[in-house]
Amino acid sequence: MTTSTPTTMTEYESEGEWSPWGDGNEEELEQPLINPVQQQQLPEDRFPVVHMDDNRMVTPLVGGRASRTTQFIAAFSATMGALAMGAVLGFSSPAGPMLMKDPSLNFTNTQNTWFSSSLNLGALVGGPVGGVCLNTLGRRGTMLASALPFLGGWILIVLGKNFGVLLFGRIVTGLCAGITSLTVPTFIGEYSSADVRGTLGSGFQLMVTIGIVYVYSMGAAVTSFRTLAALCIIPVVIYFILMLFVKESPTFLLAKGKQEQAAKALQYFRGKSYNIQPELDMMRSAIQESNNTKVSITDFRKPYIFKPFLISLTLMFFQQFSGVNAVLFNLNSIFLDSGSSLSDNWCSIIVGLVQVAATFLATILMDRAGRKILLITSSSIMALSLVALGEFFYWEKADESWAKNTLGWLPLASLVIFIASFSIGYGPIPWLMMGELFSSDVKEMAASAATMFNWTLSFVVTSIFVMLQNGLGNDGSYWLFASICIVNLIFCVTLVPETKGKTLKEITALFGGQTHTSDTDTRNSSDC
Repeated sequence: MTTSTPTTMTEYESEGEWSPWGDGNEEELEQPLINPVQQQQLPEDRFPVVHMDDNRMVTPLVGGRASRTTQFIAAFSATMGALAMGAVLGFSSPAGPMLMKDPSLNFTNTQNTWFSSSLNLGALVGGPVGGVCLNTLGRRGTMLASALPFLGGWILIVLGKNFGVLLFGRIVTGLCAGITSLTVPTFIGEYSSADVRGTLGSGFQLMVTIGIVYVYSMGAAVTSFRTLAALCIIPVVIYFILMLFVKESPTFLLAKGKQEQAAKALQYFRGKSYNIQPELDMMRSAIQESNNTKVSITDFRKPYIFKPFLISLTLMFFQQFSGVNAVLFNLNSIFLDSGSSLSDNWCSIIVGLVQVAATFLATILMDRAGRKILLITSSSIMALSLVALGEFFYWEKADESWAKNTLGWLPLASLVIFIASFSIGYGPIPWLMMGELFSSDVKEMAASAATMFNWTLSFVVTSIFVMLQNGLGNDGSYWLFASICIVNLIFCVTLVPETKGKTLKEITALFGGQTHTSDTDTRNSSDC
């Protein structure tokens, strides 16, 4: 995290135009609940004064409840980038057969595999690039800047006349997907209140799944991969436009010494009747602590850094080695091999819609059931569904006609259950916990490394999937992923902590880190 020397500020005035989109903050605090009739205004020198665009002066009330509305609006704007990222992830499934049939390209199976998996090469570079940009351009600035090469990558795919140009366009869109996967969860995790952080954080994965369904649906409606790529430009343009109205994270603004802008942003995020002063003080305290604890690679040996970092990396490992991207990138091929009576495009759309519905359910359950129970449920059901999918391909080898006539329904059913179980747990939670587990002094470095690790694994799994099929067969490949899910289950039960409802400081304390709490360091209670 960038650092600056905090200063005490008891009053500020807003600068620039007021925006209904607000800004955000990393720390979570809850104000004492006071009967509304007992609320009173204090002298202006006690709390910040905000000048709105109609020149009215508003002094925040003592107590009150933080508003959720602006937090949700900002999350929607930011997660349009996740929707654009989902279009990248889902593109190869409908586009693969189109590329193979294009007479002007003469794509081979090897080239198609490389085109499918090459986005991961760009995405794993996007992790460290995004980490540098977060620290220099800010959260909002990084999102806006990444939208431009995002657009350029799709244009290359639309216009590309040979494998090299198409591959480069795919890598560029992958690079931007990697930056998005780091920046959006970090941004949302910083400004959101503790009581809605899980819901807003899982919204990232929800929008990724919507992006996947979008490209599946468009793939069923068009016959050219170039037209499909052109349609993928639309979410990127919407993302860029919406982010123009979203202001920067107060945490980043404070770290850059922009005290007045940070206070104004936090005040709107929490609502004009909410006393932001204790929370603002805690933000300054956290930044001061970052100033005093410069972190290097050797510091990762410290338990409060090493333990959450190892947990985050392990969650990323199990997310990818559940086989999810190998399945998603090759959905159409799987259904063709299984002889399903439904068209491959419609099977993909059905699976995608299930993924959206399950991820939406996860956003509701995240701050109610908790992260750990959802991970346990997710890994258990994924293992069972992969065993069933492997069973179908086992019987297909023994008697293909009997398997397709009798068990032709099983691949779709297994994949629907697999995707649903993945989406309620291992889809959103590793990204959400990446933003929760790390203390502020290592967040940018650790989150960047975790993001790069995730995309590296995605590339490995996608690249070796065909080799696994050739060596182990379809049945053996899915049984291998199922066995990994069982190991994953043991890990979740024994080592993953529950972070539901905890402030970022309390989570750091779980691993022996400094909390620097005060009497006012409690959680936010929010109203719409």
